[in-house]
Amino acid sequence: MKHSHALSLAAIVLLSLCVLPAPPAAAQAQGPPKVQLPQPGVPEIMTMQGKFVRAAYNNEGYVILGYQLVNRSIGEEWMLLEVGMTVRDRTPDYTLKRGAVSLETPDGKTLPLPSIEEYRSGNTQALQARERIQRDSINYFPPNASRACAMTFFPDLDNRALPRDDVELSNTRACLGRLFFRVPGGIKYGQHWLNVKFEKSLVRVPFRVLTDEEEELLSKNYDAISKQVENAFKRK
Repeated sequence: MKHSHALSLAAIVLLSLCVLPAPPAAAQAQGPPKVQLPQPGVPEIMTMQGKFVRAAYNNEGYVILGYQLVNRSIGEEWMLLEVGMTVRDRTPDYTLKRGAVSLETPDGKTLPLPSIEEYRSGNTQALQARERIQRDSINYFPPNASRACAMTFFPDLDNRALPRDDVELSNTRACLGRLFFRVPGGIKYGQHWLNVKFEKSLVRVPFRVLTDEEEELLSKNYDAISKQVENAFKRK
């Protein structure tokens, strides 16, 4: 298990982006493009561990997600997110239930996790097969979270494991699993939020489904943009 050792407020690295359109040539000559950070509306820190890996946390809970597959699934009805969760140091153990997780789409709709019956009736086998290739590691947790833990809200369809409607979180457990959402009208470009309600607070993980132009801009300027955001956090 890898650990992220940059979780202090003084060492925040860039995470979720609202990437701006490519600036004109004259502006590019003056330096890398600026980015706008999404505003969660709740107290938290947001970070990025890769182009398609986003995390957010507060003093109570930590959530990280990988969404490369989502960015390759525009127009599809089912969304698959790889997600990790834990609670922070000095936070009591917490039983997180299925109803505490939801997805907010760019049009402002909030979608709950589907039922097991809906998930099983959906055509997700091909999506799960693609996910084995189109994915990034999300094994970045606070140092104390060193014990592996499985979230089984949605076990593999070919797995005998029974689904659970909750997961036991503690500050020593790094809980990983897949989340599925049925998106009416299909996945669209734009800003999304994964909402996770802990006992006393809400963590909102922002992830933007990028257009080809936005992805190219981020790829070409990743280091510079990361530095801009790191410096912005240090000034706070």
